[in-house]
Amino acid sequence: QVQLVESGPDLVNPSHTVSLACSVSGASITTKNYFWSWIRQPPGKELEWVGGVGSSGKTYYSPSLKSRASISRDIARNQITLRLASVTTEDTAVYYCARIKRTCLDSDCPELLQTFDDYDAWGQGTQVTVSS
Repeated sequence: QVQLVESGPDLVNPSHTVSLACSVSGASITTKNYFWSWIRQPPGKELEWVGGVGSSGKTYYSPSLKSRASISRDIARNQITLRLASVTTEDTAVYYCARIKRTCLDSDCPELLQTFDDYDAWGQGTQVTVSS
């Protein structure tokens, strides 16, 4: 059974960079046709896709966050990392790591990775609050 566990700081100062980790067990992050996404939910709002990484290592980002978000992976540790730079209070949210099985063309992936009902494994989420 695949398990995802997110970790990171609870409180971040505005303008700083936050780094979140997703540790995966029970499945390899290099398994073909699977994507690993970061998804967030601000208080009182709907889920928002931040970005994801495919089994090949190629990354995809939400257009609204592409300039500030960076997703990487550590294959040896089976871990996915999200770095979000220049954070503001608008970045306050619960951040989730999740897995989806998908085949897509590069041009289609960002849209196809936003079908949240198709994700088959989720972490418990980690709260990130941006405040001074």
